[in-house]
Amino acid sequence: MPLLSVSEKLEKKIISRFQKAIYDYNLICDGDKMLIGLSGGKDSLCLIDLISRRLKINKPSFTAEALHIRMANIKYESDLSYLKDFSESRGIKFNVITTQFDSMTDKRKSPCFLCSWNRRKQLFTKAQELGCNKIALGHHMDDIIHTTMMNLYFQGSFSTMPVRLKMRKMPLTIIRPLCLEEENDLRQYALNNNYQKQIKLCPYETDSHRSDISIMFKHIEEMNKEARYSVWNALEKNGKLIEE
Repeated sequence: MPLLSVSEKLEKKIISRFQKAIYDYNLICDGDKMLIGLSGGKDSLCLIDLISRRLKINKPSFTAEALHIRMANIKYESDLSYLKDFSESRGIKFNVITTQFDSMTDKRKSPCFLCSWNRRKQLFTKAQELGCNKIALGHHMDDIIHTTMMNLYFQGSFSTMPVRLKMRKMPLTIIRPLCLEEENDLRQYALNNNYQKQIKLCPYETDSHRSDISIMFKHIEEMNKEARYSVWNALEKNGKLIEE
């Protein structure tokens, strides 16, 4: 049996963690109709890639479409033709919506909050329009841990973005199939597979507490390499990863 290359080992690890997340947290079921949030970043491209592989397996049997949301008043841009080809070459229909928000309507909220809120609103609306019951987002383990720390330090709450979240006011469930993936692995996987980078990155991406928390957590991991797993286990034991 030939030895696997470094890139093949990484691919195998990522696929294994993806499958484990699906089974451990019951993320995909027979008959699901899924809408995938496709921002154009490495994480959402990886999500499309992995879900497309899963579609080829008989069980569970489900369907999926992708949605890219363009925010007209934010200098954050992706190559739409690339995203369309990337999705549809993998058997996933590509949809795009262009919208915008008025940052003057509520000066108490940051542009990041308003942008995220409006994107989420469009995602929910399109999912229901298409008759979807699941929305898949590309958040990975680092995102979930950083959110936990932000909520703890700035809100005084031990909570996070759940791996599976059933919405109360609409027949939708949000799932995060990349929840067991580490960002460094996804970054290398994207390089190995020549994913195209976004044309312009968000101008506000370094202006939030999230970037500060990310730096802080890197220092914590220098002190304890198992820190992320300690946080994850605490979230799991306290029932914070699934919200019905």
